[in-house]
Amino acid sequence: MIMKMNRRRMIDRPLVQVGTVLHNGRMTERKPPGVSFESFVDKQIRDAEARGQFANLPDTGRPADVVTETSYDENWWIKRKMAREGLSVLPPTLALRKEAEDTLAAVPGMPSEQAVRRAVERLNAQIRDMMFRPPPGPPLGLGPYDVEAVVREWREGRATG
Repeated sequence: MIMKMNRRRMIDRPLVQVGTVLHNGRMTERKPPGVSFESFVDKQIRDAEARGQFANLPDTGRPADVVTETSYDENWWIKRKMAREGLSVLPPTLALRKEAEDTLAAVPGMPSEQAVRRAVERLNAQIRDMMFRPPPGPPLGLGPYDVEAVVREWREGRATG
C-alpha cells in the first residue's frame, strides 16, 4: 500500500519546475530563452568537462571506429560483430577458392609427402563436388589440381630450402 501511494505522489508531482527539467530522476538545466541551442549545449559540455564527467569513460584514448559506408545500413551491427569476431560470409564458390589458395600456400610447410597428398586430394574432392552441383554464387573457375605436380613442387621446395 505504501508503495502505491509513493508512486501516485511521484505521478502527481509536476515534471517541470521553475528553470529546471526532471530527466531520468535528475534535475537538468533548461535552455534559457534567447540563448541559441548550440551555445547552450556547448556550455553544458564545457561545464561537464570541468566537473570531470568525461574522465575515465570506456574507450578513452582509443580512436573511434572508422565509418566506411556513407549510407545507412540496417545490418551495421551484424557487420561490426563479424569484423570483431574475424568472421566472413562468402558464397560457397568463393569460400572454396579461398580454401584452395590457403591449402596450396600451406603445402611447403607440410611435414610429409603423405600430408601433402591428403590435403590436395581432400581439396580436389571438394572442387569436384562443387563442379557437379549448380553454384549458388559466382562460377568456381577451378579444376582439380594435379596431385603429382603439387607433390613434385613440394619435393623441389624441400630440396632447395
